[in-house]
Amino acid sequence: MSRPGDAGHDTRLIAMGSAALMEGFAVIGFETWPDAVPQDVESVLATLSRGKERALVLLEPSLARTGTPALQRLRREGGRIVVVEVPPLQAPQAWRPEVEDLVVGFLGPGALEQRP
Repeated sequence: MSRPGDAGHDTRLIAMGSAALMEGFAVIGFETWPDAVPQDVESVLATLSRGKERALVLLEPSLARTGTPALQRLRREGGRIVVVEVPPLQAPQAWRPEVEDLVVGFLGPGALEQRP
Protein backbone atom coordinates (compact mmCIF):
# COMPACT_ATOMS: atom_id res chain seq x y z
CA MET A 1 0.00 0.00 0.00
CA SER A 2 1.36 3.45 -0.85
CA ARG A 3 0.33 6.67 0.82
CA PRO A 4 0.71 10.27 -0.32
CA GLY A 5 3.64 12.11 1.22
CA ASP A 6 1.63 15.16 2.26
CA ALA A 7 -0.11 14.47 5.56
CA GLY A 8 -2.06 17.74 5.20
CA HIS A 9 -4.64 16.39 2.74
CA ASP A 10 -8.16 17.42 3.73
CA THR A 11 -9.66 14.63 1.67
CA ARG A 12 -8.08 11.21 1.40
CA LEU A 13 -7.76 9.83 -2.12
CA ILE A 14 -7.94 6.04 -2.10
CA ALA A 15 -7.97 3.55 -4.98
CA MET A 16 -8.56 -0.18 -4.63
CA GLY A 17 -8.32 -2.79 -7.35
CA SER A 18 -5.94 -4.73 -9.55
CA ALA A 19 -2.23 -4.11 -9.06
CA ALA A 20 -1.77 -2.95 -12.67
CA LEU A 21 -4.45 -0.26 -12.37
CA MET A 22 -3.25 0.82 -8.94
CA GLU A 23 0.20 1.66 -10.32
CA GLY A 24 -1.30 4.58 -12.24
CA PHE A 25 -3.26 5.89 -9.27
CA ALA A 26 -0.15 5.70 -7.05
CA VAL A 27 1.71 7.90 -9.53
CA ILE A 28 -0.89 10.66 -9.14
CA GLY A 29 -0.85 10.53 -5.35
CA PHE A 30 -3.67 8.17 -4.37
CA GLU A 31 -3.32 5.76 -1.47
CA THR A 32 -3.48 2.44 -3.25
CA TRP A 33 -4.58 -1.03 -2.28
CA PRO A 34 -3.28 -3.35 -5.04
CA ASP A 35 -5.16 -6.63 -5.45
CA ALA A 36 -7.62 -5.62 -2.75
CA VAL A 37 -10.33 -8.04 -1.66
CA PRO A 38 -13.83 -7.27 -0.29
CA GLN A 39 -12.54 -7.55 3.29
CA ASP A 40 -10.05 -4.74 2.53
CA VAL A 41 -12.89 -2.56 1.23
CA GLU A 42 -14.95 -3.23 4.35
CA SER A 43 -12.03 -2.46 6.64
CA VAL A 44 -10.99 0.77 4.89
CA LEU A 45 -14.55 2.11 4.62
CA ALA A 46 -15.38 1.23 8.23
CA THR A 47 -12.20 2.96 9.42
CA LEU A 48 -12.98 6.07 7.35
CA SER A 49 -16.51 6.14 8.69
CA ARG A 50 -15.45 5.80 12.33
CA GLY A 51 -12.68 8.38 11.88
CA LYS A 52 -15.05 11.03 10.51
CA GLU A 53 -12.66 11.47 7.57
CA ARG A 54 -13.53 12.80 4.13
CA ALA A 55 -12.47 10.62 1.25
CA LEU A 56 -12.82 9.85 -2.43
CA VAL A 57 -12.62 6.07 -2.86
CA LEU A 58 -12.24 4.53 -6.32
CA LEU A 59 -13.15 0.85 -6.68
CA GLU A 60 -12.95 -1.54 -9.59
CA PRO A 61 -16.28 -3.27 -10.36
CA SER A 62 -15.30 -6.54 -8.67
CA LEU A 63 -15.01 -4.59 -5.41
CA ALA A 64 -17.69 -1.94 -5.95
CA ARG A 65 -20.38 -4.56 -6.45
CA THR A 66 -19.60 -6.74 -3.43
CA GLY A 67 -22.17 -5.08 -1.19
CA THR A 68 -20.12 -5.14 2.00
CA PRO A 69 -21.99 -3.65 5.00
CA ALA A 70 -19.82 -0.52 5.17
CA LEU A 71 -20.20 0.07 1.41
CA GLN A 72 -23.99 -0.29 1.58
CA ARG A 73 -24.17 2.07 4.56
CA LEU A 74 -22.04 4.75 2.86
CA ARG A 75 -24.11 4.56 -0.32
CA ARG A 76 -27.30 5.11 1.69
CA GLU A 77 -25.86 7.97 3.73
CA GLY A 78 -23.84 9.85 1.11
CA GLY A 79 -21.83 12.82 2.24
CA ARG A 80 -18.20 13.01 3.21
CA ILE A 81 -17.08 9.65 1.78
CA VAL A 82 -17.69 9.34 -1.95
CA VAL A 83 -17.31 5.89 -3.48
CA VAL A 84 -16.96 5.72 -7.27
CA GLU A 85 -16.68 2.70 -9.53
CA VAL A 86 -13.95 2.92 -12.17
CA PRO A 87 -13.65 0.75 -15.30
CA PRO A 88 -11.45 -2.32 -15.08
CA LEU A 89 -8.12 -2.06 -16.86
CA GLN A 90 -8.63 -5.33 -18.75
CA ALA A 91 -11.96 -4.48 -20.45
CA PRO A 92 -12.90 -0.80 -20.18
CA GLN A 93 -15.13 -0.95 -23.30
CA ALA A 94 -17.32 -3.68 -21.81
CA TRP A 95 -17.82 -1.85 -18.51
CA ARG A 96 -21.27 -0.54 -17.61
CA PRO A 97 -21.64 1.52 -14.45
CA GLU A 98 -24.34 0.42 -12.02
CA VAL A 99 -25.99 3.81 -12.31
CA GLU A 100 -27.08 2.90 -15.85
CA ASP A 101 -29.43 0.28 -14.41
CA LEU A 102 -30.93 2.90 -12.08
CA VAL A 103 -31.46 5.37 -14.94
CA VAL A 104 -33.07 2.73 -17.17
CA GLY A 105 -35.26 1.56 -14.29
CA PHE A 106 -36.42 5.10 -13.61
CA LEU A 107 -36.69 6.52 -17.15
CA GLY A 108 -37.28 3.40 -19.23
CA PRO A 109 -35.27 1.25 -21.66
CA GLY A 110 -34.70 4.04 -24.20
CA ALA A 111 -33.25 6.48 -21.68
CA LEU A 112 -29.62 5.85 -22.61
CA GLU A 113 -30.02 5.51 -26.35
CA GLN A 114 -28.17 8.08 -28.40
CA ARG A 115 -30.37 10.21 -30.61
CA PRO A 116 -29.30 12.17 -33.69
